[in-house]
Amino acid sequence: MKKYLVTGGAGFIGSNFVIYMLKKHDDIQIVNLDKLTYAGNLENLKSVENDPRHIFVQGDICDKEAVTALFEKYDFDYVINFAAESHVDRSIAEPEIFAKTNVLGTVNLLNCAKAAWEKDGVWKEGAKYLQVSTDEVYGSLGETGYFMETTPLDPHSPYSSSKAAADLFVKAYGDTYKMPVNITRCSNNYGPYQFPEKLIPLMINNAKTGKHLPVYGDGMQVRDWLYVEDHCKAIDMVCTSGKLGEVYNVGGHNERPNIFIVKKIIEILHDKVSSEINESLIKHVEDRKGHDRRYGIDPEKIKRDLGWYPETPFEKGIVLTINWYLENEDWMKNVTSGDYQKYYREMYKNR
Repeated sequence: MKKYLVTGGAGFIGSNFVIYMLKKHDDIQIVNLDKLTYAGNLENLKSVENDPRHIFVQGDICDKEAVTALFEKYDFDYVINFAAESHVDRSIAEPEIFAKTNVLGTVNLLNCAKAAWEKDGVWKEGAKYLQVSTDEVYGSLGETGYFMETTPLDPHSPYSSSKAAADLFVKAYGDTYKMPVNITRCSNNYGPYQFPEKLIPLMINNAKTGKHLPVYGDGMQVRDWLYVEDHCKAIDMVCTSGKLGEVYNVGGHNERPNIFIVKKIIEILHDKVSSEINESLIKHVEDRKGHDRRYGIDPEKIKRDLGWYPETPFEKGIVLTINWYLENEDWMKNVTSGDYQKYYREMYKNR
């Protein structure tokens, strides 16, 4: 039985990955370490809460003692690090929090994995550390071209800078200590369980409740959209089959301007929910500081080397996503409830 330490596994992508892996593989055990900040929600894991292969631990990736104890208890084969502060606007307001979690937390995980896996220069057979990163570390593109694994890092926000720094530490541990590592860099994910501060769930929630739909600037910032289950499949493949030391870009070839996304959500909700949901709800607001104009990923390397490809076109994925949020209104209420967050933090604090 292969044993995984999944950090940040109560967050959006992490929880989807845990659910995906437990459905796909019988012979695995996942220890899910999550601090349960505002975006980490055990509501995301309701479907696997009684699965004995899934062990949840509330904790901080910056806590050396706690992480070391987990390695000693479970003898992990893989570490997959999703844990991160991830919202650009928050990073602009509080960059030091992003530096602590995303950079120092990553270094702590690397040190704990190294201590557990490396003995006299020999690494545990089959072990691997996988850093889940973002295309934002590459900076911004013009109207043409794509990010490739060889594209120089050029982050523009405190968030993307913290992720780039973490990536470089992972690379350094691979180069310096010969640690078995991979890095994946994905485009914008969307799908179930995404906290409603991000574009798609925020627009769905606001539109349903008759609130304005805030759009930065002219809304023509372009992002490549990747359905979260396709991303989970890619991470699984890189973890088990990726060449050691390599970076793999994971993109959906689904580039869309933000304003297109907002109007598509309005169109679908207009038909599904209420004719009162229309484009009059759109409110253009002052653009975000340092807002990158366009991202676009070239995923040819992971396709060529591992056979991965994005299976979900945006037109299908956005309908699946909206349907999920419409069918899970209680989830939305719970994850935005302060009482809910306090309940889970208190429940796990003394365990």
